[in-house]
Amino acid sequence: MAENPSLSVEGSLHSVNGEGVVRMECSIESDCDDVWSALTDPERLKNWYGRVEGDLRVGGEFTAFVLASEWDGRGRIDTCLPQRKLLVTMWEVEDAEHVVAVQLIDDGGSTKLELEVRGLPLDLVWAYGAGWQVHLEDLGAYLSGQENLNAATRWDELEPHYQSLTILPL
Repeated sequence: MAENPSLSVEGSLHSVNGEGVVRMECSIESDCDDVWSALTDPERLKNWYGRVEGDLRVGGEFTAFVLASEWDGRGRIDTCLPQRKLLVTMWEVEDAEHVVAVQLIDDGGSTKLELEVRGLPLDLVWAYGAGWQVHLEDLGAYLSGQENLNAATRWDELEPHYQSLTILPL
C-alpha cells in the first residue's frame, strides 16, 4: 500500500445496537495546539479535509464538502473542549445522522488522536473505515508539510482491508 509514511493509523470496525462504529488511533508528530487548529480552523480544514462553513460554536450548525469523498452535508457541534475533545453530529439527509468524536492526548511533543464514528449503516461501515483512514492520513500529511495522498487510489488500497474486518457486536 502507498500509505502515508509519516502516520500509522490503527482502525477497527464494530457494531453497537445494530449500527456500525469505526474506531481509529494514530500518533501525529505535532503538538495538540497545532492538531486542534487543523481540526477546527476552517482555513486549515480546507487544506486537508474540505470546505466547512457556518456557526462553528457549540450548538451551531455548519455545511461541509469533503474533498476526498465528495461528501456534501450538514453538521452540528455538540461538544468542544479546546485541545482535547470535539464531538460533531453530521448528516447528508435527515434521520441519517452519524456522530464523530475526536479526542486529543498530549504525548510529549506529539499528539495521540483517537477517533470514533457511530451511527453508521452496517453494510457500509467498511467504507467509512477506509474513508476515515484516508482523512487521518491527509491530516498527517498536511501537518508534516506533505501533499495529500490521491484519495481515490488510497481508498481503493484500503477497501479490501476494511471489507475483511469482522464487525463484532459490543
